[in-house]
Amino acid sequence: MKNENKKQQETASPLRIVFMGTPAFAVPSLERLVEAGYRPVAVVTGPDRPRGRGQRVQPTPVKEATLRLRLSPILQPESVRDPAFAEAIADLRPDVIVVVAFKILPPEVYTQARLGAFNLHASLLPRYRGAAPIHRAIMAGETETGVTTFFLRPEVDTGEIILQKRTPIGPEETAGELHDRLMHLGAEAVLETVRLIERGEAHPRPQDDSQATLAPKLTREEARVPWDRPARVVHNHIRGLSPHPGAWTMHGDRLLKLYRSRLAEGEGLPGTVLEADGRLVVACGEGAVEILELQQEGRRVLPADAFLHGYPLHPGDRLS
Repeated sequence: MKNENKKQQETASPLRIVFMGTPAFAVPSLERLVEAGYRPVAVVTGPDRPRGRGQRVQPTPVKEATLRLRLSPILQPESVRDPAFAEAIADLRPDVIVVVAFKILPPEVYTQARLGAFNLHASLLPRYRGAAPIHRAIMAGETETGVTTFFLRPEVDTGEIILQKRTPIGPEETAGELHDRLMHLGAEAVLETVRLIERGEAHPRPQDDSQATLAPKLTREEARVPWDRPARVVHNHIRGLSPHPGAWTMHGDRLLKLYRSRLAEGEGLPGTVLEADGRLVVACGEGAVEILELQQEGRRVLPADAFLHGYPLHPGDRLS
């Protein structure tokens, strides 16, 4: 153990990094930096909040990781616009501020970094600027995405690009599965970006605003399944919203959430159940989809065959 500690000290970087992030998406980036010898001089994350079914007050995933990694101090500002927060960051004298899935920072905070502040974004900017890039990319039927690191500027997701890493999107991959892949790909991008900045080899390039697309936060109504659209669109809609917030549809007065699907053969009025015996096949505006996993509101997520054993769906029923 002593030899391991000595080796870590010998390889530790003198770069003063402040890391900012809140959800699980940010944890691999923090861990990867520490593994590589970049121990942040402070970690900033969201306040402890009531979470989960029991609504017990719990720390953020980043705070849990910070405690496990024995990093300090931990800052948990209620507002990043509080002047006291900017003063606290200035007191840390950061060389670099690393932002992964955190709040929108005011210039008074991110300009404190001597060598710059950068953000990790889960898309190939300027495509899918905004809060829901993973969901929107799958819903749009994209076959490739990636991650981008860029220097912060006042306009959200518009800063100069430092580096990008690309990855294909599988034809049946869900937003949750892509999220988990991108958070690890993003961790490598964060580490590589820090190394480039430390060596003075970061050569950022401006974004082409003419190629920009937006990925705003999803609304509940947007998650409703558009049965009148072609089957491919419905399939992308379902997997692009899985597992959160979940694509939904109504069967009478019951709300059903759909999590996995695949293209199927069949024709009928949009939303009509074509098969409900072992397989659940529903007609779309063109073609049909087979629903593989779904959930009645308030119940467990089940494979379609198990769901159909306990829920009354029959050919000819309409989902609306």
